[in-house]
Amino acid sequence: CTVIFTRLATRDLHKPISILFCNLAVSDLFTSFSGFWISMLFITNPDITIFGSKDMLAPYALYTTSILSTIYNLVSIGIERYLAVAESMRTRCRVARNHSIAVVFVSWVLAFFLGCLPLMGWNCLHAQRRVSVLYSPFCVDYLIFVAVPSVVAAFLVPLFTYLRIIIILRKRKLRMKACGQATGTYKSAESQVARTSISIWLLALVSYAPFFAGVVFDAANRRCHADLYPGAYIFRNCTATLITITCLGNPVLYTLKLRALGAKLKALRCLPANRVRACTI
Repeated sequence: CTVIFTRLATRDLHKPISILFCNLAVSDLFTSFSGFWISMLFITNPDITIFGSKDMLAPYALYTTSILSTIYNLVSIGIERYLAVAESMRTRCRVARNHSIAVVFVSWVLAFFLGCLPLMGWNCLHAQRRVSVLYSPFCVDYLIFVAVPSVVAAFLVPLFTYLRIIIILRKRKLRMKACGQATGTYKSAESQVARTSISIWLLALVSYAPFFAGVVFDAANRRCHADLYPGAYIFRNCTATLITITCLGNPVLYTLKLRALGAKLKALRCLPANRVRACTI
């Protein structure tokens, strides 16, 4: 919420990348709310979160939509950063604000479409043979269809884009060094991108790899719910916790530079006071 408020209220942050950052915060907020909804269902009626029920379709669909939107945003941010660095000398190829808005719209439409497929009929409420053990009443086929391409994109696209950024920065640093110019800015940018990209990739690996492992386990499993209780469901809850940690880690990695954010919030807080003082004068 702090990221969303700061991005919307500060004019100098109305840039293409800021739109993607703000949308990422919205996706993380939706993930947190839907996860809280599922947690409340677990507290009030644990059996429906284990054995499955029609009541679980809507919260699981919203949860899936939020996670997919977060993944699409992470991929979009990586691509935008690569284009900003690779095409910085070609102004006509720069990413415009309209491009970011279009990407946000497409990502949400795609996330809602894929996430709501179980509500449209692709579920296993009446077909127990292919029902997911961990995320019943979702079908195993649906989880594989959604999880495999999304997790692969979350791992490979950021890895490729940020590696390319580091390579481009290193080439420019060597080119400037050969010309006898100062390279301190490029060296600092290269190290900062390297640290950030490694953190982003490790966070995605730690967060989504267990979920992907759970989907693979679902596909290979031949035992019923009672045989897997409680170990498999403890693992499922741990994967949900890791995804929530991702929602907390994304703002820190992408936007929350604490000193800069504190200065922005202080400036925003001082605006009403300055207006009152001006009116008094």
